[in-house]
Amino acid sequence: MSIESKIIQILLNKKITVSTAESCTGGLLASKFTSFSGISKIYHTGLITYSNVSKIKQLKVSPSSLKKYGAVSRQVCAQMCYQLHKITQSQLTFSTTGVAGPNGGTKSKPIGLVFIGIYFEKNIYVEKLNFNSSLSRKQIQIKTVKECLQMASDIINEL
Repeated sequence: MSIESKIIQILLNKKITVSTAESCTGGLLASKFTSFSGISKIYHTGLITYSNVSKIKQLKVSPSSLKKYGAVSRQVCAQMCYQLHKITQSQLTFSTTGVAGPNGGTKSKPIGLVFIGIYFEKNIYVEKLNFNSSLSRKQIQIKTVKECLQMASDIINEL
């Protein structure tokens, strides 16, 4: 059984509600969840907040945080998953933001830099990932989704 199947089965069994706010993964995480039969019992909302305007309007991310830290930052990623929890009341929320390439990287934010945020049981967890910049955009997105589910599994299994 894949990590995706395992964590989704745990979420279904424990009736843990889920929502996602994605930037660099563009809905790939939501698609992973919705590919499972019966997921509508726990999966509430999937937002693709790709632009800064969308992050502000849909998720209520602080414009000053976006200006100070940029969309690809620990701070914005944390706000994304926390605000999504406030909006949806889902027990477990995910956020993704990063530079998937092949363009858009800078010295301080290179291609392959990704932040994953998870809100669960009043805690916010943010993981910084640095994927190899030679990976394709799709490979970075797929690896990010896999890391999201692994991270959720680790958090839930720790409790």
